[in-house]
Amino acid sequence: MINQLSWKVGGQQGEGIESTGEIFCIALNRLGYYLYGYRHFSSRIKGGHTNNKIRVSTEQTRSISDDLDILVAFDQETLDVNCHELQDEGIMIADAKFNPVRPENTQANLYAVPFTDIATELGTSLMKNMVAVGASCAILGLDISVYDEVVEEIFGRKGEQIVQKNLEAIKAGYEYMTGLLGDKVGSMELEKADGKKRLFMIGNDAIALGALAGGCRFMAAYPITPASEIMEYLIKKLPAFGGTVIQTEDEIAAVTMAIGANYGGVRTMTASAGPGLSLKMEAIGLSGITETPVVIVDTQRGGPSTGLPTKQEQSDLMAMIYGTHGEIPKIVMAPSTVEEAFYDSAEAFNLAEEYQCPVILLSDLQLSLGKQTVEPLDYSKVEIRRGNLVTGELPEMENKGYFKRYEVTEDGVSPRVIPGTKNGIHHVTGVEHDETGKPSESAQNRIAQMDKRMRKVQNIRFNTPVHKNIKHEQADLLIVGFNSTRGVIEEAMERLEADGIKVNHAHIRLIHPFPTDEMLPLIQAVKKVVVIENNATGQLANIMKMNVGHVDKIKKVLKYDGNPFLPHEIHTQCKELFSYGHI
Repeated sequence: MINQLSWKVGGQQGEGIESTGEIFCIALNRLGYYLYGYRHFSSRIKGGHTNNKIRVSTEQTRSISDDLDILVAFDQETLDVNCHELQDEGIMIADAKFNPVRPENTQANLYAVPFTDIATELGTSLMKNMVAVGASCAILGLDISVYDEVVEEIFGRKGEQIVQKNLEAIKAGYEYMTGLLGDKVGSMELEKADGKKRLFMIGNDAIALGALAGGCRFMAAYPITPASEIMEYLIKKLPAFGGTVIQTEDEIAAVTMAIGANYGGVRTMTASAGPGLSLKMEAIGLSGITETPVVIVDTQRGGPSTGLPTKQEQSDLMAMIYGTHGEIPKIVMAPSTVEEAFYDSAEAFNLAEEYQCPVILLSDLQLSLGKQTVEPLDYSKVEIRRGNLVTGELPEMENKGYFKRYEVTEDGVSPRVIPGTKNGIHHVTGVEHDETGKPSESAQNRIAQMDKRMRKVQNIRFNTPVHKNIKHEQADLLIVGFNSTRGVIEEAMERLEADGIKVNHAHIRLIHPFPTDEMLPLIQAVKKVVVIENNATGQLANIMKMNVGHVDKIKKVLKYDGNPFLPHEIHTQCKELFSYGHI
């Protein structure tokens, strides 16, 4: 018996590849296994190679594996493109319909199973994915009855006959594969899991759920990969809480509508990816100068322009910090796990209102779309803090003057009122203004208002600006990352430690304002620093150099081919730097 394995299904987009992986995983999750997935898909609705790679383990895992144990193929391209990942003792299960041929560069065993023919005999070729699930169960020695409840939930609304046909397809696939395997049935049987109930979700769902828990009641957004699931989730859920979602005509309308709703006192958000954020930048500046809270999610993807819209990248950091013209207070958060995505999403609304500025929640494609096991969420940790929001009737201003909405205060945060508050009338404009909001080009006023705005985020309160895994007081190496690279770094660390290299790990969760006080002691305590990033220029490494110095210490390992890091890539490259005297 084994404690983990890697399973992948592939074929043409539109063939049900995603649903095959989904159905395969749900039952395993309910048995208590930990799962972590990566979905490779094309930038089109139908056609083009797609695959879904799932890691199954009895222990928590937050990265895809280097290799592959089982490959389920619905076409020859899947075998040819993915076989290099297979271990020598791995297994390929392919639909007999396309007469599969084992690629020359693999020693893995190939079994042809008539997925399509079996499904057609049962009523429709659409059930071929269920046949594949059954065949996979035979290799795992998994009792197919675990899928009874799953199939009922997924297909129950279509009637009992459909449910039974799908269960028959799983059984037929299991029996056919059993006949092919002979005494190899259960050759990759997993150790029994703990049976505990856990969630199985993508980061975008966690972000949307966190927003809901954090009091968000309105979302304005325009569909874009890989952010659309946030909008789709809230379309289903917000109405039950008195909220709503509006799909706007473009990204500019989305962010300006969100800013307007926040000005009206409603906790509001918008979500997009790099191209959409570029369009939002002028409006983000409006949020900054009018000191109107707004929460914006950026799910990073491959750029520039349309770039690689369905592939992994982390190249929006500089744009999120410096993309707006002029200088405004801004907070950029970067959760590193699905759990953090939930809690940080809820907290983003508190920070936006407390500091009266735009808050950008930075994700990446792998964190947003990679489906994984998540420990039960603790809703008691979510709180609502509205900052310096003045409620109730205000005293009448002297000489019927305007309310000092932009009053210069010691901490930079001015009193805020919701429109309609008696005696709270003030002017709002995107040009520089005085304390009551009236336009002013006075040099003295300009300095006072700029200093006031920038003071707001100098001492931001954020629970965990840096996730620290510090094993050594004096380490050889500090590995730094952000967003979805946390799990793969943790796995590479174990391998480096086994090689005799002392490694610490810091994962930055507050990108801006940069947590210099947190990071500087960590950098000072090691010989060298390696920054892991999915971009071509080392943006996080450059941001670190700007804020903590130690330029000679900071090296970088970069990947920008559209794929997430694998554990062996980080392990190998860090070890090479160390071995050849660079570290």
